[in-house]
Parts: sequence; structure tokens; C-alpha cells
Amino acid sequence: MSGWKATARAAWLLFLKDLRVELRTGEIVASAALFAVLVAVLTSLAFYLDTGNSAALAPGVLWIAIAFSGVLAMSRNWNRENELGAMRALMLSPAPRAAIYLGKVMGAVVFLTAVEVALVPLVEMLFRAGLFSAAGPLGLLLVLGTVGFSAAGNLLAPMGSRTLGRDLMLAAAFLPLVAPALLCAVVGTRELVNGAPFNEVAAWMRLLGAFDLVCLTVGLALFEPLSWE
Repeated sequence: MSGWKATARAAWLLFLKDLRVELRTGEIVASAALFAVLVAVLTSLAFYLDTGNSAALAPGVLWIAIAFSGVLAMSRNWNRENELGAMRALMLSPAPRAAIYLGKVMGAVVFLTAVEVALVPLVEMLFRAGLFSAAGPLGLLLVLGTVGFSAAGNLLAPMGSRTLGRDLMLAAAFLPLVAPALLCAVVGTRELVNGAPFNEVAAWMRLLGAFDLVCLTVGLALFEPLSWE
């Protein structure tokens, strides 16, 4: 129990460190949000939108923007550690490797949530999908999807940050891994937009929750052997 308490405390301190750095610079949230907004706006301009197809496009646009902005955010977060020389210090510190992983996951969840706060109203404005009419279930889908993306991405991002093609390497490994979560999130959001009852959407939420648990468990188990000295 004391080991888990120490891990949780170290993870919280690392999360606070990332949060303070981001509050001072704003580089991760600003760049990821700008990318997500660009995806949403360009997609709305690329298609002829009318009342028949605009709502059908919204779930895919929303989650594609979240996925790609998430890749950018997590890659930048780990690259920043390498550029400032902090990663070696973290690895040499007495903090458990699992705490480093959990701290980065919590940071990614907060950064992506900030992006989604700006993205969801924009998608609703551009596509008129009725997202706000199901704000509660949509919020739960966003939370579950964000946790899964962050858990998977922060396991792969440290490896990608050591290669020359950092962002490309992370995207190539990350997107196939989270394809099941993207499928569940898109279909669940589509059902919400189409006015499906909550019990039908809840089935996709349960799948997303199972994906989150698997990713977190695998991440905690594999982060140490996959991390570098």
C-alpha cells in the first residue's frame, strides 16, 4: 500500500510540474488546439454541408481532430523533457517509473480536455449536429476516449521522441493501436447525434472503459522495460 501511495504522490508531483510549465508557456494546448480547429474548419469547407449530411459528418470530424491533436500534444510534451534535459533526471530520480507514466497520462488528459472545450462548440457551430442536446453522455464519451488515448500514447511517445521522425513515428504506432477506441467513440457519438437511447450508447462506453483499463494496465507494466536509462 505504501508503494502505491509513493507512486501516486510522485505521479501527482510530476503532473503538477507539467501543469505549471504549460501554464507559463501554453505551447502544448495552443498548438494542439490550433491544429484541431484547423482540421474542423477545413473539413467543413471541403464538404457541401446541408441539413442532411452536416450532422453525419460531425462525429468523425470531432474524433479525428481529437486524435491528431492528441498525437501532437503528447509528442510535444515528451520532446520538451528531452530538449530541457529533464528526462534523464527523471529516470535517475528515485521516482518509480510507473509514476512518470501516470504523471504524463494525467497531464495529457488535462491538455486534451482543454482542447476539447474549444473544439466541441466549434464543431457544433460548423456542423449543427446537436451535440449540446446530449452534453452529459457526450462528456462521458470524451472522458473515456481521452483517457484511453493518453494511456496508449504516453506508452509509445517516449520511444518516438528518441527517433528522428518523432511525430511520424508516434502517429504510425499510435493510430493503429487506438483504432478500436476511435471506432467506439465515433459510433457512440453518432448514436448520440441520431437520438439513440442511452442504453445503446452505454454499450460503446463500456467498450471504451475496457480499452482504458487495458491500456493503463499494459502501460504500467511495460513503461519501465520500454523506458531508457
